[in-house]
Amino acid sequence: MSKPDHLLVDIAATVESEQSNQMSLTVVVQGAVITGRLAPEVVWRERVAEVLADSAQLGPFAAIFTSARARARSRQRDEPPTHLHFHVARILQGSVGIPETGGMYRIAIKDVSAWTAGDFSYSDG
Repeated sequence: MSKPDHLLVDIAATVESEQSNQMSLTVVVQGAVITGRLAPEVVWRERVAEVLADSAQLGPFAAIFTSARARARSRQRDEPPTHLHFHVARILQGSVGIPETGGMYRIAIKDVSAWTAGDFSYSDG
């Protein structure tokens, strides 16, 4: 979207202000379908830092997500959100969600071409 959808921005702002991770959303970004739950940016950053810290090779990058500067930037409330922060999210490919366990994705709202409330899952039933 060249101009972000105001409804989608309002959803992201509500997730941020309520500090809730219960909003499920499915978006289309450059042809990819991503489905999962939104998280406040600060919560998303903490979770990414935890995952990185547990890695011998990627541990040094954890500090980028937990620095005082990063936390301050994620708490700015005077401007509308510019990104969606997904956790427990999957990229849908045919009848498969990648990764099966869910991942952490940061998506620019301006790049979302379509969306719907709720997440999608597949079953063999």
